[in-house]
Amino acid sequence: MNGNISLMNGMHFAGTWETSARRASGEVVFFTGMTGYQEVLTDPSYAGQIIAFTYPLIGQYGLESDGSESTRIQVAGVLVQTLADAGAQSELKDWLEQEGIPVLSQVDVRALVHVLRDEGDQFGIMSAEKHESMVVPERYHLTEYVTTTSLVQEGDGEKGHVVCLDFGVKSSMVGEIVKRGYRVTSVPYHTSKEIIEGLRPDGILVSNGPGDPREHLGQIEVIRELALSYPTLGICMGHQLLALAFGCKIEKQTYGHRGSNHPVRNVKTNDVWMTSQNHGYVVERTSIEQSPLELLYENVNDHSVEGLIHPNASIFTTQFHPEASPGPTDAQSVFDRFDEMIQEGVNVYA
Repeated sequence: MNGNISLMNGMHFAGTWETSARRASGEVVFFTGMTGYQEVLTDPSYAGQIIAFTYPLIGQYGLESDGSESTRIQVAGVLVQTLADAGAQSELKDWLEQEGIPVLSQVDVRALVHVLRDEGDQFGIMSAEKHESMVVPERYHLTEYVTTTSLVQEGDGEKGHVVCLDFGVKSSMVGEIVKRGYRVTSVPYHTSKEIIEGLRPDGILVSNGPGDPREHLGQIEVIRELALSYPTLGICMGHQLLALAFGCKIEKQTYGHRGSNHPVRNVKTNDVWMTSQNHGYVVERTSIEQSPLELLYENVNDHSVEGLIHPNASIFTTQFHPEASPGPTDAQSVFDRFDEMIQEGVNVYA
C-alpha cells in the first residue's frame, strides 16, 4: 500500500506503508547511525518525533532482549529506505506493528535529509494520502509522557545514593551509575527540593529528555540549589537545564545533532571523543561568559557547546550521551569522573 510523508514546507515523499497504524504527526528528524535502531526507537528523548533513518537497511539484526532504553517505543513514526525482511531473530516490523507505530519504507531518505539540512527539522504528517495543507498542533508537554510517576530504585548502593531527576532518562544511563556501585532513585522531574533532600542523595543526575528545556523554567531554581548542594551531572536536557540555572541561554538548532558519529573535543586537554548525540537545542556559546560556568567540551564540526563545568562547585555537564547507547564508548569515563566527585564528598552525612 502506498503512503506519504508530507512536510510543513509543502513537500511530499512517497513510500510503501508497512504497518496497520494509519497516521502519525510530529517533528521530522534524522538519525545518522548505522546501528542502534532499537535504542533510538525507545529513547524518551525522541518522544513524539518522526525518525528518518539514514542508513539504507534497518532491522537487519533483529531485536535484543536488553537493547531498549525504556519500556515502550517512544517515536511517533518511522521512515526508512529498506525495512529488513523477517529473520530468525525477533522482527522489527512485527514489534512496530504491535506497538501501533506507522512505518513508511522505500522513502528517498537521502533527498529528505537534504531538505531537513537546508530548511531544518520541521513538522510532518505520515499518511496514506497527501496533505496539501496542514496546521501545526499546539505544543504539548512531552516530559509529562516520559517521566516516571513514582520513585523507582535500582542498584544496591554500596558506594552511595544518586537521585535522578527524570526528564525522560534512558535506562542505560542509570545502568552506568549502578555499575559503579550506586543506588539510583529516579524521581518525577517536578519533585520538590525538600523531597529530594529527604532521600539523602550523595549525588544528583539531571537526565536527558524530549522537547525544549525552556519549558521547565519553573524547575530551574530547584535544579540550581540542588547542584550547589550535591555533586551533580547533567546530560543532554540536563546539561541545558543546568546551563539555564546558572544564567546561560538556549537556542534552537537548524537540524540538531542526532547520531553516533559526532566528534567532541575537551577544551582543557584537547582529547577528542566520538560521541552519541540526540538534541535539537544547544547552549548559546556567548552566554557562557555571563555565567559562572566554563566551557569544557565543544563540537569539532560546528564548535557548538558540548559540556560545561563549574570552577568552584562539583558540577559538570555533557550535551552528548556518555552512556553510548548506541555507541561509541569513548566518553564513558564521564561516569567515572562523576563517581570521583561523589566519593570526594561521600561523608556528607557522617
